[in-house]
Amino acid sequence: MPRIFMSNLKKSVILLIILIADQMSKFLVRSVADLSGGINVIGDFLRFVYVRNNGAAFSSFSGQRIFLIILPTLVIIGAIYAMNRYGRNSKLLQTAVLFIIAGGIGNLIDRIIYGYVTDMISFSIFPPVFNIADIAVSVGCGLLFIYVLFFEDRKAKSKK
Repeated sequence: MPRIFMSNLKKSVILLIILIADQMSKFLVRSVADLSGGINVIGDFLRFVYVRNNGAAFSSFSGQRIFLIILPTLVIIGAIYAMNRYGRNSKLLQTAVLFIIAGGIGNLIDRIIYGYVTDMISFSIFPPVFNIADIAVSVGCGLLFIYVLFFEDRKAKSKK
C-alpha cells in the first residue's frame, strides 16, 4: 500500500531545517549587524538589516509580548491538531501546515528568549523587513490557500 502522507520523520526533518535556517540567520544578523546600518546584497534592492520587531506583522500589537506569546502558541497547537486530524491524506495540506508551524515556532523562540523577533531581509519594493520564519509562514499560508481553493472541494465531493 503506497504511503499517501508524510512520515513523522520527514515532517520532523522539514521542521528542523526551517528552524535551524531561521535561528542561524537570526544569530548571524545579531552577531555581525548593528541596528543602524545594513549590508547591501543587490544594491538597494536587497539588503540585510537588523531590526528588532516588538510586534507582529507590520509591527501590529507592538509591546504586547504576553499576547504575542500566548496567541501563536495556541495557533501552533491548533495547527498540530488540524494537521493530524485533517491532513492525513494530503501532502499539500501537511506541508502547508508544517511550514506555518515551523515559522511560528521560529518567531516564538525569539519572542520568548529576547522579547522581540529578529527581522533582517529587506526588499526595496516591499517595505516590511522580515525573516526566514516569516517566509515559512507565508509559503505555508499560500499553500493552504491553494489547497482550499483547488483541492478541498474535490475531496468533499468525492466523499459524497
